[in-house]
This record gives sequence, structure tokens and C-alpha cells, in this order.
Amino acid sequence: MEGRFNNRRNFDSGPREMHKAVCSECKADCEVPFKPTEGKAVLCQDCFRKSNPRRDNFNSRGPRRSFGGPREMHKAVCAECKAECEVPFKPTEGKPVLCQDCFRKKPRNFD
Repeated sequence: MEGRFNNRRNFDSGPREMHKAVCSECKADCEVPFKPTEGKAVLCQDCFRKSNPRRDNFNSRGPRRSFGGPREMHKAVCAECKAECEVPFKPTEGKPVLCQDCFRKKPRNFD
């Protein structure tokens, strides 16, 4: 089977092999995506979530914007069609800004 990249940009070689285990916290039977090591605690999905609060709004570089949240927009004039537009970055004087439509029409060079 060929590997592929999943929607989180990680290499995905297909379905994960699951291993039977007993949760160290609630003692429930569960399956985990790694081979349990004797003497090391194993948590079921529910206990794992309880013990590791989500850190969606922070990363190693500090706070980050969550997807779908509001973005600060800045007024600009498109260098191609001269229409007034708003862009999700602060325009730098001397650098051309394109409106969304002109940006989409621009050919991409990925080399």
C-alpha cells in the first residue's frame, strides 16, 4: 500500500494497528495505537483527554489564532485592477497588494 499525506500534513501509511490494553486510571478495557510496555501507564481515550487539557490556542511561539476566528483586516488598493479591497495583513508601502480575485487569477510557480 502506498503512503499518503492526510489532512493534517502528516504522512499516513493507512489504518493504525491497535493494541488491547487496560486503562491505568479507570481500569476499562481499551485499544491504543501503540504496543503497551509493561510497567508504564496506559490511558483510555477519555482518561487521556481528562489528563491532557487541549492547548489549541498556544504553541511554542505563543498564542495562535484558531481556524475560523475573526482576522484583523486592512484596507488596500489592488495593484492590478485598482479596486479598493481588504487584506488579512498590513500592507507595506512600495510592495504591490492584490485583491482576492486578482490574487486567485495570478499563475503559481511551485518550482
